[in-house]
Amino acid sequence: MANYFESLRLEKGMYHETGKTFTQVLEKLDPSENYKNTPFEGTDAYQRQLKRFDIKVKGAGSDMVEKFFQTSDSSVLFPEYVARSVRAGMEEGNILPSITASVTKFDGLDYRAIYSVPSDDDKTLRRVEEGTAIPQTEVKLQDNLVKLHKRGRMLVASYEAIRFQKLDVFSVMLRQIGNQIMRMHLDDAIDVIMNGDGNNNAAEKFKVGTTPIGGQAGTLTYSELLDFWSQFDPYSMNTLLVSPDVMLSMLKLTEFQNPLTGLNFQGTGELTNPLGAKLIKTTAVPNGTIIGLDRNYALEMIQSTDVAVEYDRLIDRQLERAAITSISGFAKLYTDAAKVLTVTA
Repeated sequence: MANYFESLRLEKGMYHETGKTFTQVLEKLDPSENYKNTPFEGTDAYQRQLKRFDIKVKGAGSDMVEKFFQTSDSSVLFPEYVARSVRAGMEEGNILPSITASVTKFDGLDYRAIYSVPSDDDKTLRRVEEGTAIPQTEVKLQDNLVKLHKRGRMLVASYEAIRFQKLDVFSVMLRQIGNQIMRMHLDDAIDVIMNGDGNNNAAEKFKVGTTPIGGQAGTLTYSELLDFWSQFDPYSMNTLLVSPDVMLSMLKLTEFQNPLTGLNFQGTGELTNPLGAKLIKTTAVPNGTIIGLDRNYALEMIQSTDVAVEYDRLIDRQLERAAITSISGFAKLYTDAAKVLTVTA
């Protein structure tokens, strides 16, 4: 049983099982738990198949792309290699986990989200006297469906052009595709935060120099950040998404030049600030804009497919027009948990 993976028959249909990835189909046929206390402990079913065909995808000794196509069985592994490389690129620098409260797996393209709009009375923790009614929190379905978007890139390369390329180099190209796809999802997320998901739930917008934010339009000081921070009760402004130009202005503020902030940035690559919020710079935010949010309550990510590849074309070495896609969407949970501050005049 421990070496069952060596005789497993691989075929295209393994990519076509509804609701399951190729690796999950392999795991069902060749469970990893059967390899405890063996040299293959700690590997998944796909990694064991790479071992079976002696395909090395990483490091200086990585094989060439053509190694996948030595047999009809080994060629079935190529689309999963592409998907895993793209997925690795999506995870590099992915900030979506820092701004989403939950991730929902959903098989479809139209999703109906739930929401709750607490009244001022709901936000107050009132004492409940004996015999009196307990305050209610009402949860409803949104009126309009949240639409999921397919984002992707087309892989355009002839087999002859890449067959002799090392797999670790080709992986770099695929990771970049993943990075581009994730950027598209981030653009979608920020658009929903700012403008809503189609259910009249756009974020409340403030402007420097306009009540209740003090200061002068076009100029950012620590005082305006405090005014913005004070608008979040009862939520906590624990995350700030800022455009690059605003980030530069913030880092020039005296309050942000604490030596401990610099040491933390040098050690971890993360910026902290006197407000205690995680500071994230991204060009996906419009110039002159700060988005503040309580990441625990603001946004839901709905994911239909993680990474999908045109496995038929890849297996048959028809790379000239092979689509790599991912389907996701975003829904607002608590509208007041995210707000927008415009700095520019």
